Amino acid sequence: MSRPEVEEVELELFVRALKLRHGYDFGEYARASLRRRVNALVQAQGHGSIGELTARLLRDDALLPVVIAGLSVPVSEMFRDPAVFRRLRDEVLPLLASYPQINIWQAGCAFGQEVYSLAILLEEAGLYDRSQIYATDFSDAAIARAQEGIFPAREARLYSENYLAAGGQHSLADYYHARYELITIDERLKRNVTFANHNLVCDGVFCEAHLILCRNVLIYFTDPLQNHVLELFRDSLVRSGFLCLGTRENIAFARAGRDFRAVDARLRIFQREQQRA
Repeated sequence: MSRPEVEEVELELFVRALKLRHGYDFGEYARASLRRRVNALVQAQGHGSIGELTARLLRDDALLPVVIAGLSVPVSEMFRDPAVFRRLRDEVLPLLASYPQINIWQAGCAFGQEVYSLAILLEEAGLYDRSQIYATDFSDAAIARAQEGIFPAREARLYSENYLAAGGQHSLADYYHARYELITIDERLKRNVTFANHNLVCDGVFCEAHLILCRNVLIYFTDPLQNHVLELFRDSLVRSGFLCLGTRENIAFARAGRDFRAVDARLRIFQREQQRA
């Protein structure tokens, strides 16, 4: 039996220290991605090894928010994958319109770009006043950024192109204010959004949802953790509720995947089939 490399041992000890000392469990995160992010933290903090970072993590509570922010994956854009949002606009929202109150859970909300994209879809469908978006992430830093709703102005052109490709009915500029090198989301889009900390690894059902979006998060999890999260989503959805995942994510090989039918397999939009026990 070959001996593991020193860095692999250090990474395992880092994961154990983070769980035992601070309660964050990254044991089922995909190792290659986790290793890259931990090594980036090592360099950013000026340490020579993961072991040095772990020793400091055990004793310096102020380091924890930095570590959690570094391990999160806040990569998104407004109306990312426009075809997905067009399908939600054209096919899913008309079905949700039959409910007197619509609950939407955006899990892994990152900096909030997709949260505000959803708010715009609902506003233009005339559904926002009876909708509630619950936007969650395990990173308090990401949640704080998302609540601000402030993004670099250089991204506005891409966001506008995505919005129009997703079937936008107006100009995206109608929904933000531009000043200096920043754009700020209009307050009216925030009125029905609740931001909260929620960890998909260890926290339970967050709300009873009619639609759950969790895009490009499961790809960072191992297969057992992916199945656990899919079970969590199944148990959080009303019967015939909808689940929207990232276009690179696949539920076909997860046990919990049998509880969903594909509305659009290519765009990873699914509908809950199995009744609650």
